[in-house]
Amino acid sequence: MAEYLVAFNDEWVPEHTDAELEGKSAALRPLLEEMRAAGVLIFTGGLDPDAPVFSVDAASGTPLFTDGPYVESKEHLGGFAVLDVADEEAARYWAGKIAAACGWPQQVHRFQVPRNRRG
Repeated sequence: MAEYLVAFNDEWVPEHTDAELEGKSAALRPLLEEMRAAGVLIFTGGLDPDAPVFSVDAASGTPLFTDGPYVESKEHLGGFAVLDVADEEAARYWAGKIAAACGWPQQVHRFQVPRNRRG
């Protein structure tokens, strides 16, 4: 099995009313249940746009926390799902279903295989 990140940037999401977003959420619920039943969904979530963002750098030996990063909107992660699927074809299948249910594009990234799990 391979793990994939299916994610979208906030800039890809057109403006929606609260009612439209609730409709998107309603469309996603059965898909998430289908993914759970298929055993492919590890985790899904979205980022809180109102929560503080900070960075930490421990290069000096002591963690130093700073506000930010302040990324451009095109780089802002809006939401994601982590999947555990057999192969890229399965990742494409589920990502396509997510994109169709949401109505906006998704990116698919494969996680690196940890050294201790490599063949």
